[in-house]
Amino acid sequence: MNSMKRPTLLVATIALLAVAGRTAIAVDNKVLPPDYRLDDARFGKLKTLDDYFPFHPPQDLKTWEARRERVQRQVLVAAGLWPMPERPPIHAVIHGLVDRGDYTVERVYFESYPGFYVTGNLYRPKNGKKPYPAVLSPHGHWQNGRFYDAGPEKVLWDIVNGAERFERGGRYPLQARCVQLARMGCIVFHYDMVGYADSVQLPHRPGVRAHMNTPTRWGYFSPQAELHLQNMLGLQTFNSIRALDFLCSLPDVDTKRIGVTGASGGGTQTFLLCAVDPRPAVSFPAVMVSTAMQGGCTCENACYLRIDTGNVEFAALFAPKPLGMTAADDWTKEIATKGLPELKQLYSLYGVPDNVMAKPLLQFPHNYNYVSREVMYHWMNKHLHLGLKEPVVEEDFEPLSREEMTVWDDQHPRPEGGEEWERRFLENLTTLTQKQLESLIPQDASGWAEFRRIIGGAYDVMIGRPVPSAEEVKVETLRSEKREDGEWRAIVIRQTARQESVPAWLILPPGNVKATVIWVAENGKQDLLGEEGQLHPAAARLLRQGAALLLPDLLGQGEATPDGTPIVKARLVREDYAGYTFGYNPPMFAQRVHDILLAVRAVKTLPPLAERRLVLIGLKGAGHWVAGARCQAGELVDLAIIDTGGFRFASVNAFDDPHFFPGAAKYFDLPGLLALSAPHALWLAGESSEKAGLVGQVYRAAGSEEKLRVFPSFALQVDAEWLNELANWMEK
Repeated sequence: MNSMKRPTLLVATIALLAVAGRTAIAVDNKVLPPDYRLDDARFGKLKTLDDYFPFHPPQDLKTWEARRERVQRQVLVAAGLWPMPERPPIHAVIHGLVDRGDYTVERVYFESYPGFYVTGNLYRPKNGKKPYPAVLSPHGHWQNGRFYDAGPEKVLWDIVNGAERFERGGRYPLQARCVQLARMGCIVFHYDMVGYADSVQLPHRPGVRAHMNTPTRWGYFSPQAELHLQNMLGLQTFNSIRALDFLCSLPDVDTKRIGVTGASGGGTQTFLLCAVDPRPAVSFPAVMVSTAMQGGCTCENACYLRIDTGNVEFAALFAPKPLGMTAADDWTKEIATKGLPELKQLYSLYGVPDNVMAKPLLQFPHNYNYVSREVMYHWMNKHLHLGLKEPVVEEDFEPLSREEMTVWDDQHPRPEGGEEWERRFLENLTTLTQKQLESLIPQDASGWAEFRRIIGGAYDVMIGRPVPSAEEVKVETLRSEKREDGEWRAIVIRQTARQESVPAWLILPPGNVKATVIWVAENGKQDLLGEEGQLHPAAARLLRQGAALLLPDLLGQGEATPDGTPIVKARLVREDYAGYTFGYNPPMFAQRVHDILLAVRAVKTLPPLAERRLVLIGLKGAGHWVAGARCQAGELVDLAIIDTGGFRFASVNAFDDPHFFPGAAKYFDLPGLLALSAPHALWLAGESSEKAGLVGQVYRAAGSEEKLRVFPSFALQVDAEWLNELANWMEK
């Protein structure tokens, strides 16, 4: 640790320092000409679940395998399942057997997380050779879920229209597919979505509730829940994984022959489970895989889930295993021309183009009707190797009554639920997660590697991008001015592929460049410039001593706005769920980190800066952005100087706060991000010794303890000790 004098107030004679929070920009400080319009796609319409989500298959399997790992990790992080929670042995209660002659049905419940119960029905064949193949069957958003009854009137129209064959099969189509699969020789587990049928502990869409938005003991859909990546999509995905654990625990199940099928929201659950769990052998998501609408329910959306990806690519993660789909006259109707050809291209890389199929049945609206089910039966028969003679024809059956299906009765009472239980459940879930992650705090080099894999892997998804390649970056010089203190260049740094722009001053010293300093400030470059364009004395000192300075405006600062007005609130697609915005658009925090990473690449493309050492500076109000960039920049940045000001993402309590960063509170908050600076040089202030403990522990495990220096503060006086030391560092 470096001992320093306590910071003192800047004397009144230093009038050049921009006032914190000032919004006006003097003309002399502006980079952009009066008639210049900054070209930045981020000023445009936010992406929504109703936009276009094409899949771009790779040209080779090596590229695909790297992409597959990244997208799988993205799904798991978004679902709050990175790392995967502990999964103790399933202790299921199975009761209430109903014998239908050639198959039986039982009622099942078990805990997925401690205190949360998965509920459903287990269908077993009575004939055939054991062990049986198995099919997991999520139901989707049909009214009452597993208890769905289409009603006597609708089924008659379905029969007339050719959608159904039998009255009972048409009235109870969810039961119909389970019965038929059991008759085909499969064990089937038909389980509830959260808030449907017997899953009574939580409502399916509780939404944002002001009284549940509390700093502690929060509920789902609150800022704190999102900061810990606790969402309905994650709960249901984990329930699906645990349902698969349940099936695999049954002695009469052939664990190498497991299929998964569901329609609509059940299709979403199908392809998400098959994207992240290697055990399913066959997948059949019906009427859901599409380049169009991605799923409208909160249980189908989560922060980070579909940024730069979408449902077709999620389905592609199952390759090269058999993937069957149906389409209807809904958002899936173009699958034959948008989605399937690209999936065929991917499967062809594996040499199995016939392992992917989509059957358009556009004469029907959104459905999992008899005609669609017949397509699924053929797919399961073929790829689960059931050996049945084709065609497989669904037969009539005697449906179960609600009383025969429900798992709760006098001997098996309903578990506790409600909002107070919800608070306790999430409190316990948070404790379990913290305990699991704390076990990753490294003690040695191997532990450090695992910490980087898990914690670094999470922040990699959450920040969303590495440093862009040189080919993606263009630096436009708008004008250049020779001044007494050096050459001032007004530049715009562009990320050409994404149409993003960062206005900045690049200031070159009169003599040789000894190092490059990217100085990020809370309010943008104006914080480092006086009213007449003069540099802040601290920055001016670095310039005199040979540092080239890059002073950027990040998104929403200074001139990096649509109208010159600083952005003080992030835009939202909808206010009722953060996942509708940040499942498709990066949080503003991440976008500002992207701008710093763009600046890093820019200076590495500009002579004479490219070969010089690079320093990132982010003091109070800007330290967390620089921490994010330092995490992603690797060896391109030689030194980061960060004053956190004690900031914590957990203190953010609004979705539209520009500092809102979903997941950060889960992964050790800002200290976790700072710890990922190891093994690179970091000068740190704003943290007590205790709070900096995690950072120091990780640096020690990485064998780079000498690269971390903790300062009491980074005062902005010209003779501040840290500036003296930085000047010495530049001379080395």
